[in-house]
Amino acid sequence: MGNSSSDINSDISNTRQNETPFPAQERLAAGAQYIDGRLTPGTSGHRHAVVDPATGKAVYDYELAGTADVDAAVASAAAAFPGWSGATPGERSDALHRFAGVLAERAEEFARAESLQCGKPIKLSREFDVPGTVDNAAFFAGAARHLQGQSAGEYSADHTSYVRREPIGVVGSIAPWNYPLQMAAWKVLPAIAAGNTIVLKPAELTPFTSLLFAEAATAAGIPDGVVNVVSGAGRDAGEHLVGHPDVAMTSFTGSTAIGKRVAEIATSTVKRLHLELGGKAPFVVFDDADLEAAVHGAVAGALINTGQDCTAATRAYVQRPLYDAFVSGVADLMETVRLGDPFDASTDLGPLISHAQRDRVAAFVDRARGYARIVTGGEAPKGDGLGDGAYYRPTLIADAAQDSEAVQSEIFGPVLVVLPFDSDEEGIRLANDTPYGLAASAWTRDVFRAGLATRAIKAGCVWINDHIPILSEMPHGGYKASGFGKDMSAYSFEEYTQIKHVMYDNTAVARKDWHRTVFGDRA
Repeated sequence: MGNSSSDINSDISNTRQNETPFPAQERLAAGAQYIDGRLTPGTSGHRHAVVDPATGKAVYDYELAGTADVDAAVASAAAAFPGWSGATPGERSDALHRFAGVLAERAEEFARAESLQCGKPIKLSREFDVPGTVDNAAFFAGAARHLQGQSAGEYSADHTSYVRREPIGVVGSIAPWNYPLQMAAWKVLPAIAAGNTIVLKPAELTPFTSLLFAEAATAAGIPDGVVNVVSGAGRDAGEHLVGHPDVAMTSFTGSTAIGKRVAEIATSTVKRLHLELGGKAPFVVFDDADLEAAVHGAVAGALINTGQDCTAATRAYVQRPLYDAFVSGVADLMETVRLGDPFDASTDLGPLISHAQRDRVAAFVDRARGYARIVTGGEAPKGDGLGDGAYYRPTLIADAAQDSEAVQSEIFGPVLVVLPFDSDEEGIRLANDTPYGLAASAWTRDVFRAGLATRAIKAGCVWINDHIPILSEMPHGGYKASGFGKDMSAYSFEEYTQIKHVMYDNTAVARKDWHRTVFGDRA
């Protein structure tokens, strides 16, 4: 099927009319590090330009963090830890409530900064990223008061026991470039709600909203040093942060390959480790599904954030009676998706994060031409004012083998692969035939099929008749090569706290009965 260009926005430079969506060079003039409550420049000696992926133009230039900056941020977090961890749950809760308020007040600035650095459509930033972050802050403001352990009790005849849940210390977190603001929230909020302090390293491509997030924490009255940000390269700032002897825990979100490297460094210093890694989410459509709902769900689930989402729908398995209609319906709907300037409210799909990422996605699709059928898409737009950006058309691939690269590898772009299946058992087996296990969905009107899918699909989240929605109250995390540990929800406190058993003797007797095992029968 072909592609229509009639719905593509005109030249981006003209539509913006010389407006600066977010004046990064002015707003962050003091530097791209946030240490001990203020913006500072980096000291690595290496500069980095943040590029607007919609235009290919640099919008901010800064000095990357070096190891000295990481050391300073960790020292600031360590100095703040005694006071912050010693605050009452109510005091931390009050601070987080104020934090949520500041985030809400600055919502438009966050949305514009996020869209500029990532190329996200502004409606996605305004309606998903920013509100989700504010809601996360409000949730953890309440959850901070509910850090509970097991109630006290006499589990031995002579003793009373209880459990303390205590913060771990300084947390060193590394966040990816696809959801910089939400990942900052997912890393920072449960950590500080539990009484930890944190040093966050955002991707050097997308530092803006992490820095604004840290500034908002200070504006809300959260003490200096509780939230620090170092914007630097992974091999320098990132690896130094993970291996730092004063960092008690590492939380990382990113690719499985880099996650393995993070684990190697973290385990060498016996750190607590939380990993949220890659995904290749299956989208299983049974033959009794609502076809229109499944088609719309597949296109939305595959294209959200230009497909740069590890929970995105990437592998659609459709029971054979619906297969042809599903392929046709998805292709037709994909062709209506409007590419354009992220700051145009009518834009549905923005660019990928960079030209390098666009070329990587294009290479996957080009290789697939040798073993599969490109139903629609499969190219970068030419002309229409989008040629300078990192754009790629929504792409549907059919007739690929289960063991092919397009089915098994994480493409991380606006690409959906669709395959048929016959029996219910085959559909579940194909869904599980991947190293990953982050998310999945199943589409059916049958309660028993839905129950089978939720039990049998090996993933940290299984949606029924929907794909993508997340909630602050519910955990997010993977199975298998998608990592371990949970973001969001009260379950995330399992990552950011340690359990201490406290036991009291109730007898006031100097010589305990168990002492016989050491002293024998001596008086």
